[in-house]
Amino acid sequence: MIDSINSQAGQTPESSSRLATVVQVLPAMVTGGVERGTVEMAEAIVNAGGRAIVVSAGGPMVHELTRVGAEHIEMPVDSKNFFMMRKNATRLAKLIQQEGVDLIHARSRAPAWSSYWASKWTNTPFVTTFHGTYGHGNPLKRWYNSVMTRGERVIAISSFIAGHMRKIYGVRRELIRVIHRGVDLFRFDPEKVTAERLVKLSTQWNIPDGVPVVALPGRLTRWKGQLVFIDAIAKLGRRDICCLLIGSDQGRTDYRKELVKRIKKHNLEGVITIVDECNDMPTAYMLSDIVVSASTDPEAFGRVVCEAQAMGRPVVATDHGGARETVIEDETGWLCKPGDVESMATAIGKGLDLSAEKREKMAQQAISHIREGFSKDAMCSKTLEVYNEVLSLGN
Repeated sequence: MIDSINSQAGQTPESSSRLATVVQVLPAMVTGGVERGTVEMAEAIVNAGGRAIVVSAGGPMVHELTRVGAEHIEMPVDSKNFFMMRKNATRLAKLIQQEGVDLIHARSRAPAWSSYWASKWTNTPFVTTFHGTYGHGNPLKRWYNSVMTRGERVIAISSFIAGHMRKIYGVRRELIRVIHRGVDLFRFDPEKVTAERLVKLSTQWNIPDGVPVVALPGRLTRWKGQLVFIDAIAKLGRRDICCLLIGSDQGRTDYRKELVKRIKKHNLEGVITIVDECNDMPTAYMLSDIVVSASTDPEAFGRVVCEAQAMGRPVVATDHGGARETVIEDETGWLCKPGDVESMATAIGKGLDLSAEKREKMAQQAISHIREGFSKDAMCSKTLEVYNEVLSLGN
């Protein structure tokens, strides 16, 4: 009989029981929310007295796993080829048997199918995290996606996603555990951003002194709503502001050209700047007076909205998806109609017109809101509880 993972770091399991070994499986360890959450959970497992193994096709974030005491095993689980997925299932089953794996946690569809088959073959508890809505326009796609609902417990990263699973896939309510993604409050702490960091990034981006800054962080892809944002700034009619589109085009050069063209169309070259990817987002938020999430499709959670609030910044977000659960209207920010230029312009205008007193009050409300409900520690603790719940089912 195994010992469950302790819910608090530093606790010592019974000497007669061995520690639980948890394997997380995802396509690759590249930059992204899923990958960041994987590292955070690996660290939580280790700190709680368990053994953390991550299986992926590799990537630049593998070294972060090593840093937190986790083990990484490279496997081509990013492949969507059916025969490769079955081969990966055999490899995972062998890994489970050789390493004494107690639970397998899948975070993406192709790796989840391999993990699901391996779990069945070895009678190993299986947990999934449903990270997005995924395309579900035809029965084949819905079947392919359905593996993310086959865990003995299914973690939804927002109530919005939980509702989506129930509606589209008929997942029973009692199998779902809503665990919002968490903000690293050690990293996203206004007190930790130094003047030197502010000056460095401000100089790099050529931000004029004394000018309000409106930022839209997010990779350059159409559904993130950069075009709506540009049109909203044009509608606002103010040129005494500095607007930043923070994000890489990730090879979408045509869309980037379209954004540049739209900026020129509105004669906003001196107002809106594309500044590419940023490696110091806490400082980017601190440089901003307002942070915008303009997504035209619902965000499954909306990491930017929460990170910005953690840094005490008022936010403007579109009124759907996870933002409805993380923004308190007129207390920490404002929600606007998705894809609606006038609604977004009005919301941004409210943020720009805040008095110093109101801005400070909103900052404190936003910081408290995120610290109380959306921390990384809370996310990890609740996920460990799910692991222990599933591990106890076999006892």
